Amino acid sequence: MSKPLFALLSLAAVAVLSACSSTKVDTNVSDAKATSSVAAVVADHLNPNSLISKERSVYFDFDKFDIKADQTAVVERQGKYLAVNGALKIRAEGNADERGGREYNLALGQKRAEAVVRGLKAYGVKDGQVEPVSFGSEKPQAAGHDEAAWAQNRRVDLAYPSK
Repeated sequence: MSKPLFALLSLAAVAVLSACSSTKVDTNVSDAKATSSVAAVVADHLNPNSLISKERSVYFDFDKFDIKADQTAVVERQGKYLAVNGALKIRAEGNADERGGREYNLALGQKRAEAVVRGLKAYGVKDGQVEPVSFGSEKPQAAGHDEAAWAQNRRVDLAYPSK
């Protein structure tokens, strides 16, 4: 092998090897940036730690369909969120406890769902953005047969899409 060819190959090898860095890169900074940018993209209704996800039920007194004073904060929070996210469509699912006949409970659940829809509209939710439906006593949240269980079953659940 000629001396100039050997020198050229040696120089090329040095150039290739020098491109490899031995400097340690701090990966924690880039991971933190990646995590925070992903977290900012997740909508509140999909974020399990958000109050929009955690507080989606409005509870009612026995045989009533008016929104109780202690439930207005839930309706306000959900209403303002939906007003800002006008393309989002959800269901207001009315429920009743096991007392009462099937038809009566379906009607009561529907009145509760419609009451929540009216409450949401007070905060700017558009017509057709929330569909009121009733399950009557068919979808209990609590399985007991006492006042504590019945109180949990007298509710409207706001059902958001999962995507």
